[in-house]
Amino acid sequence: MTGYQPRPIVPAVLDELRAVDDAGRPCHPFTAAEGGHPLRCCLRGGAPGERLALVSYAPLRRWAAATGASPGAYDEQGPVFIHAEACAGPDPEREGYPYSRPGALRTVRRYDAHGRIVGGRLLEIPAEEAKGFDAAFDEAFADPEVVLVHVRAVEYGCFHFEVRRD
Repeated sequence: MTGYQPRPIVPAVLDELRAVDDAGRPCHPFTAAEGGHPLRCCLRGGAPGERLALVSYAPLRRWAAATGASPGAYDEQGPVFIHAEACAGPDPEREGYPYSRPGALRTVRRYDAHGRIVGGRLLEIPAEEAKGFDAAFDEAFADPEVVLVHVRAVEYGCFHFEVRRD
């Protein structure tokens, strides 16, 4: 098991995104021809034949609305894949961090209680994937200002998951 809990997009937000995404566009589901789409609803790769949607998601904006933070210009949105219909969410037996494969590049971006970026780092996922992520999160949360960490893909900037201070 990992030292930190990756958080999926919550079901109520998924319901909203399946109607209209965070960019104000309607959802357009499709059937996946290939597998591997990183699904933010259940934190696993999609399978061929599943009904998916690519939607615009603003994780910091939604967190700020729930906490009263004001991220200002740090608010951003980007593409994420989700199931087109409700799913069971993450497998509680899943171990490790989602979408981690040795050699992949991730940004580990840190935010304070106001929703402002207070640092970050590039992580090349090591062979011992969980240890690499745990070390990056230990480093991030060693700063008492950090309350939230976002993990994104370097190549496309896609949001993968978040971790919060307990």
